Amino acid sequence: MTIESLQERLQVACAVAREAGALQKRRFLDRESMIFKFKGPQDYITATDGEVEKLVRNRLLEAFPGDTFLGEEDGGRVSGQTWVVDPIDGTSNFARGIPHFCVSIAFVLEGVASIGAIYQPILDELFAAAKGLGATLNGEPIKVSSTTSLDKSLLEVGRASRQPQAVYLAMLDKVMNAGAAIRGAGSGALAVSNVAAGRVDACFETHMYSWDCLAGLVLVEEAGGRVNDFLAGDGLLKGNPIFAVAPGIADELAALVDVPLLPLA
Repeated sequence: MTIESLQERLQVACAVAREAGALQKRRFLDRESMIFKFKGPQDYITATDGEVEKLVRNRLLEAFPGDTFLGEEDGGRVSGQTWVVDPIDGTSNFARGIPHFCVSIAFVLEGVASIGAIYQPILDELFAAAKGLGATLNGEPIKVSSTTSLDKSLLEVGRASRQPQAVYLAMLDKVMNAGAAIRGAGSGALAVSNVAAGRVDACFETHMYSWDCLAGLVLVEEAGGRVNDFLAGDGLLKGNPIFAVAPGIADELAALVDVPLLPLA
């Protein structure tokens, strides 16, 4: 695929993300009509999830009919050119009136996450990146933090309820004993985006699905950070651990949480 084709897809992804985010915001502000259910333990779903996913699917496949689409809610199929979408990342926040959620759109080209567009509609923040083209926030270049010390770092850590609690608690113990500060805000996609923007120094979760993090991983790499090989094995369909980190603490933190980093290019 040419650079021009990649740029075109990024531009379309950004436009679609903004449109999807505008729909999210309208539904979010209509609190009287908000109804949510659970797909599983602490796994929220609203009618807006399906509504937004349908919009994004239609827009992307109208623009690129030869591509395929994989969404969190209605699935899809994969190919050498696949869009991977979370219509609302941070659904628990969205459902409960917490203004911290986004739409996440990634494009996987021949097994490589190559485009990421993440839009937070309440703050009007559009994160965008493509392989070799850098990462931006609202059109301005971003880069990961310059921190070199774990005892001065801020990490965003999430817990997947489908994973053993003991694994999560053991990891927290190691990281906190190393002096790192921990936060969790309920959106994996925004956590990874915040690493790319230098707002936090790393994020980690024992298991995440591809639609939650692929767009953010493109952002982090293009912003100068390090990530793990999330798509190893059957990561695209079944998920994997997620790790994104500023380079100054990458090796030390990766050893603590026992997640191998992708080698430097």
